[in-house]
Order: sequence, then C-alpha cells, then structure tokens
Amino acid sequence: MADAPSVTTFVMDKRLPWPDDGAIREIDGPFDGGVIHGPGKPRDCSIRRISTLGATLGGDAAVAPGDEIAVELANGQRPAATIDWVGGGEAGAVFKQPIDVIALINRNLVAQPAERRTMPRVEIRCRVHLKWGVTVAAATLRNISANGLQVEGEGLPPRGTFVSTYVEGLNVPAGEVAWQKGELAGIELLEEITWSSIIPWIREMGRRAP
Repeated sequence: MADAPSVTTFVMDKRLPWPDDGAIREIDGPFDGGVIHGPGKPRDCSIRRISTLGATLGGDAAVAPGDEIAVELANGQRPAATIDWVGGGEAGAVFKQPIDVIALINRNLVAQPAERRTMPRVEIRCRVHLKWGVTVAAATLRNISANGLQVEGEGLPPRGTFVSTYVEGLNVPAGEVAWQKGELAGIELLEEITWSSIIPWIREMGRRAP
C-alpha cells in the first residue's frame, strides 16, 4: 500500500508558525521528519508546521524552554534555534536566522514518486473571490494544497455548494464546499492544481510580501 502523503504545513508568511489561529489541526500525520541536535544525543522529531522563522516540533523532542538546539531538515538545512515553548507533546523552535521554505517544499516534492507528486499544504494569506450561483463574495485564502483550499470570510456557502474560486495569478479549478464552520470553509477541488503552477505563484506572492 502506498505511503500516505505528509500533512506538514508550510507557512509562507514571515512569522512564527504558531498559534494555529483556529485552523483545523491534523493530529495523526504523517509529518515531515527532522533531527534535533543538542542538548544530549541527536534524536528524531516530526515537523507539523514550519515557517521561515520557526517550527512546531513533535515526537521525542525532549527539550525545555530556553534550550539551544539545531534542527536538521530534510533538505540539509540545519538552522540554529531556541526552544520558545513546550506543551501538548510539541515544542516551538525559533530559528536564529531565517530559512528557505521554498527549498523545503521542493525537497518535499522531489521525495514523492513522480507519478504521484502533489503539492503539500501551504499556508499563505491573500484576497480571493468565490462565486456560487449569482452570488460573488470576497474572502481570504488561508491555505492551499493540490486538492483543496481553506478560506475565511463572512457569508460563506454551506457544505455541498459548488463554487468557483478566483485567485490573482493562479488558475484554480472549480470545487465543492466540503465543510463550513462560522467564517471558515474548506473547498475540495474537482481537479488537482499541479505543483508546477503553484510554486511560481508562491514565489511571486513571496516577492510581493512586505
């Protein structure tokens, strides 16, 4: 049976990847792996969320607030970091220097079998417009992957509604609202967005960021 894809979230905003800010939390994984160096012997960890400034680590982290560590990432980056908090089986590591998140995403893609290569979940905020029936509404994109996206806004359509999503610079297939709770909704796309179209869009959004 094929391995399940990683559900690690790559946060593109220039901020720490916590708190989760109300996003639905994937608790089972699998997540991308890493290795914690110091204090003590090296040990494996999982990476649930990561941004250019820090990471939410899980697994056998065995760290305490204030610990000085290095986190070895899958693409060879090994940023020095300080543990900011520990709780719920996880730890927050603040990197001393920003890392290249796009390089990590590329490594995630390369590690997948070519015939099943799909874009991981990327958290990025931008304005979008949703259209269902004769209704058009503005919303904020919260995260996007090959198979779906999460949006935030007022008056979102209910579960089961077919919608078109308009994002500047990115061709998004039509989709169906898979869930809706308050001002959040998850849209399952009827066709995959290819990683080759998302990566250039993410790079462009990064260049526009303040």
